[in-house]
Amino acid sequence: MADAPSTLNPAQLEAVHHLHGPCLVVAGAGSGKTRVITQKIARLLQAGYQARQIAAITFTNKASQEMRERAKSLVGPRAAKDLAISTFHSLGVRMLREEGSRVGLKEQFSILDSDDVLSVLRDAGGTTDANQARSWQWTISLWKNQGLTAEMALKAAKDENERVAAVVMGRYQERLAAYQAVDFDDLIGLPLKLLTEDAEARGKWQDKLRYVLVDEYQDTNAVQYDLLRALVGERAMFTAVGDDDQSIYGWRGATIENLKRLPLDFPSLKVIALEQNYRSTGAILRAANNVIATNPKLFEKKLWSEFGDGEPIALVESDGEEHEAERAVARIQSIRANQGAVKFADFAILYRANHQARVFEQALRRAQIPYKVSGGQSFFDKSEIKDLCAWLRLLVNQDDDPAFLRAVTTPKRGIGHQTLGALSQFAGRWKISMYEALFSESLSTVLSQRAIGSLHEFGRYLNDLEYRAKHCSGAENAKTLMMEWLKDIGYEQHLLDNDDNEKAAAARWNNVMDFVDWVAKRCGGQLSQEGGTTFEEPQQTVLEVAQTISVILSLAERGEEQDQVVLTTLHASKGLEWPHVFLAGINEGLLPFKADDEEMTAQRLEEERRLMYVGITRARTTLAVSTLRRRKKSREMVMGIPSRFIAEMKLHESGIKEDPREKLKRMREMFAAKGAASAAAQKAQP
Repeated sequence: MADAPSTLNPAQLEAVHHLHGPCLVVAGAGSGKTRVITQKIARLLQAGYQARQIAAITFTNKASQEMRERAKSLVGPRAAKDLAISTFHSLGVRMLREEGSRVGLKEQFSILDSDDVLSVLRDAGGTTDANQARSWQWTISLWKNQGLTAEMALKAAKDENERVAAVVMGRYQERLAAYQAVDFDDLIGLPLKLLTEDAEARGKWQDKLRYVLVDEYQDTNAVQYDLLRALVGERAMFTAVGDDDQSIYGWRGATIENLKRLPLDFPSLKVIALEQNYRSTGAILRAANNVIATNPKLFEKKLWSEFGDGEPIALVESDGEEHEAERAVARIQSIRANQGAVKFADFAILYRANHQARVFEQALRRAQIPYKVSGGQSFFDKSEIKDLCAWLRLLVNQDDDPAFLRAVTTPKRGIGHQTLGALSQFAGRWKISMYEALFSESLSTVLSQRAIGSLHEFGRYLNDLEYRAKHCSGAENAKTLMMEWLKDIGYEQHLLDNDDNEKAAAARWNNVMDFVDWVAKRCGGQLSQEGGTTFEEPQQTVLEVAQTISVILSLAERGEEQDQVVLTTLHASKGLEWPHVFLAGINEGLLPFKADDEEMTAQRLEEERRLMYVGITRARTTLAVSTLRRRKKSREMVMGIPSRFIAEMKLHESGIKEDPREKLKRMREMFAAKGAASAAAQKAQP
């Protein structure tokens, strides 16, 4: 059911009704920020804005989808369909599809995924070392998120490693231009370049998107902030919703400085704090407030709720990682036994680093408790899906050399590495794409007629497939085309030939079928209803769906959520919540995380403290904070020091609930010690 304005608290109402001028909503954890954004969209429509003039920007496809569903229930499907609700990157794709020619891109440019970027970087840097290429990838991404070009990075290089990375970045950008391709960082950087350097395009987009809402504003990087400023212009009609206490992505370019810049760049900024929490008990919120109070504050707020104190926070001390996992399992079993209808999906075990999950998985399996490790491999990261996406990317942009190389070799069709190497050199010499080169009359100077014949056969099939994809729309037609394509290239047999067993090949083929269904669904015109009227949303061709594939990060799972305990990192838990949360390994060196050769700066410590705050505020009803007396460090056992954040929680204010098993163990040890002392005393008597 949609939230009616009457259900909003005073601070939320103030945020919803502030329509004239810039607004920052400082939304504490669990304070109903999505409700505020969707209600504000409805209020903007009431105030005379057209749905297509309102942009709501999120950071994940999942958040974007949830916001669209909420907006649809509030304003109706027809209005919701016209809203520009998307991620930053999806908005960037939209802008570049419409305006790409202004920044040197053709309409059907390619978007490289992480694997493609690594391949291009290895080529640009002249290395086969994947780790070196990943290091360049990370550095170049950070530079792009700061708005630096290769020339600027070279001038600012602090050492030889940065100088080499800047030189490689220059070569990398040259290759992207030649391939008519962009990476994910370019989806923000190029639209910013467009708006700052092209007055006509800037005016067009500022008029097109007249009000902008940004969710999770604290997670923006420098380029995203500048893009927001360029979009809203002097009119400054926007609402940014964020929380300085939940800024935990500094390691990937997000900067809390963007929150500091807002009141300076927009002096008329209205700041509204949402402090009422609709998620957690008083004991949990008090501990969260105590921890985050140690950090310097940009905007004052203190979370509170009407749920009462609830259960005290449990402090769990364990002898080591295996013991900690056993205690987590025992806690799950105890709560389920004592509280009745509690599902496994009501529990989450959160940790700082992925390697901590292994012992919990083992303990849960021994107890026959179902679980899932969240944040695992994305559907679109699976090799079979990447294979098919390469073909579809090549249909969209035949200058996409990384996609060409993957498609022409998957499945194998008698075109070897020597042939492709000669084709690549020929294309490089003439500064054309490999696809364009394979039809060149001069190609016979470097390749045999047999090799050229195999390449021409591939090229002709690709041309035919592109034509069919361009003229194929509707779910059934799309599915038929996809299945014919898979049969033509022999992809099912390719999986059988390249997997160790038929079971693994069958699992991969099932993924392929899910992908076919996914494409077909998006090609089909979906029916929507509003006010008793049914209307059909427009169909897409297979080629149009292919244009968006590179920015789809995950595939929605089929069916209902399974009843499983969730294991996930603290970073991945942001935005989620569970009734019962177990925070694992809250020790110095793990949280706050610190490597031996690393300096713990004040800035790093503050971000680690915000990560602890995020972990605490994921819990609704019960929270256990676990610390290790001994922990593994490499292959050695070292003494475990409780995290400073545990003391900062001031658990004595909330009360500490001692685990019954630990109490029993303590009493047994006490009685054993008394018995031993008594026996020793009797023995000592003459």
